[in-house]
Amino acid sequence: MGSKLLRGTFILTLGTLLSKVLGILYVIPFYAIVGGDDPMLLYNFGYVPYQLFLSVATAGIPLAVAKYIAKYNAMEEYEIGRRLFRTGIYLMIASGIICFLAMYSLAPFLAGLQQLDGGYSLQDGVQVIRAVSFALLIIPIMSLLRGFFQGYNSMGPSAVSQVIEQLVRIVFLLVSTFVVLYVLDGSTVTAISMATFSAFVGALASLALLLWYYFKRKPGLDRMLVESRNELKVSIPTLYKQIILSAIPFIIVGSATSLYQLVDQFTLGRVLQYIGVTANQVKEYVAIINFDVQKLIMIPGTLAIAFSMALVPLVTAAYVRNEKEQVKRQLNDVFQILLFLTIPACIGIALLARPLFTVFFTANDVGTDLLQFFSPIAVLFSLFGVTAAVLQGIDEQRFTVLGLLLGLLAKSVLQMPLIMLFEAKGSILATGIGYAVSCLFMLYIIKKYVRFSFGLVFRRVVLFIFLTFIMSIAVLAVYYPLSFVLSPDHKLSATILVIICGGVGGVVYAYLSFKLHLSDKLFGPRGMRLRQKLGIK
Repeated sequence: MGSKLLRGTFILTLGTLLSKVLGILYVIPFYAIVGGDDPMLLYNFGYVPYQLFLSVATAGIPLAVAKYIAKYNAMEEYEIGRRLFRTGIYLMIASGIICFLAMYSLAPFLAGLQQLDGGYSLQDGVQVIRAVSFALLIIPIMSLLRGFFQGYNSMGPSAVSQVIEQLVRIVFLLVSTFVVLYVLDGSTVTAISMATFSAFVGALASLALLLWYYFKRKPGLDRMLVESRNELKVSIPTLYKQIILSAIPFIIVGSATSLYQLVDQFTLGRVLQYIGVTANQVKEYVAIINFDVQKLIMIPGTLAIAFSMALVPLVTAAYVRNEKEQVKRQLNDVFQILLFLTIPACIGIALLARPLFTVFFTANDVGTDLLQFFSPIAVLFSLFGVTAAVLQGIDEQRFTVLGLLLGLLAKSVLQMPLIMLFEAKGSILATGIGYAVSCLFMLYIIKKYVRFSFGLVFRRVVLFIFLTFIMSIAVLAVYYPLSFVLSPDHKLSATILVIICGGVGGVVYAYLSFKLHLSDKLFGPRGMRLRQKLGIK
């Protein structure tokens, strides 16, 4: 049973990471096809509101359904889990239709909130928003099927469907935009509409695969129904009341990035225009912050996603068994390993911002400057994801919601004055302060309820920063001489620069950590056991 659980966790983690990596890499050809930041700005007009509507449409119910199906399967009450799944299908279909109609109908209002002087017309924004809204009809039921399989501890269908969804979406996105722009000589608005519509196509492919898995395994699932004890009587409305209440924190936390982006989408451009920034500069700033930079700084964030996926059940199990020392050991290891990896990764992005931005987009002084400024703040994104997962694991998710709201409040209050002081960097600074407020609050709650001391973690962070400083010197010592030979403003040479300098930085950081025996402290027997539980090689 243990090996099956480890294998399932590893498969699901690998599928999620691969899906996220694909979601970052497709930007390189997509940016080249559509030709710059202006189309990316229009793309975000549809995608940022869509992410919020998607969170409402799924409402965290698939994860909750997986949890309760697993619970009743463990009690051999298979009939309850099946009834929950059947009623869940109707609920997800209704939820998807309602959210689709709401987003489709509100498209003029949403487009108007994001419209900038000298930018795309209101009708252009409406078209893009309505194109992506169709995905809401498919994704809720698709997500429920993933939750159903996870409830049976079958992670393969979920992992494979995630990758298939992303692959089909990206292929359709790239092919359709290329055909519209270069074969049919169509408009940029039509091309971007097809790009956002790709979310529907990818979801449809994923749903088809999950249905194939379901009907293939249905005979075996039906045999389990025959063996159901049928001793426990549970009202479905009562069960769904519990599910919805437990799902609310997942909705809010899962929407964190989109909520921060939405604040920028609605206010950044208007405040910049108010202080006299030209229309072209405003469009460039908004596109770079909400799409270009956002994609790159989420690279280290994929680590947090992998951790948080597996962290909740691990911490929950130890917490429920009242194994307080075990919980503290797990938290110590997780925080240290996370920061050990993300601190150098984020600083590395800042050091190589120029060639990295060129590889994904095109050489740009503004983009480089904003990426360098934003990169260190990305450490907080990963920390937020993990602290939120810990609070859910110890059943204190209400504080996760409060922590996020406090962060958003700080972001909203500071947004305008900081933009007036620092222009576009003010928005990034407000985001960083918002996440810092959330993280500090949630770390305080962890300290209070788990009685966890962060002393060791803090000392190790100081050490990681010192090692990162030495790594930075090594990277810059290689980067500056090479940049005279390999221009960071051309894609091929910029790619080579990133590979060489990133490799040097990684080797130096790893060598120093091994010399200081961090490998024994973080990746020794105890760390190895933790990584095995998390499904990380």
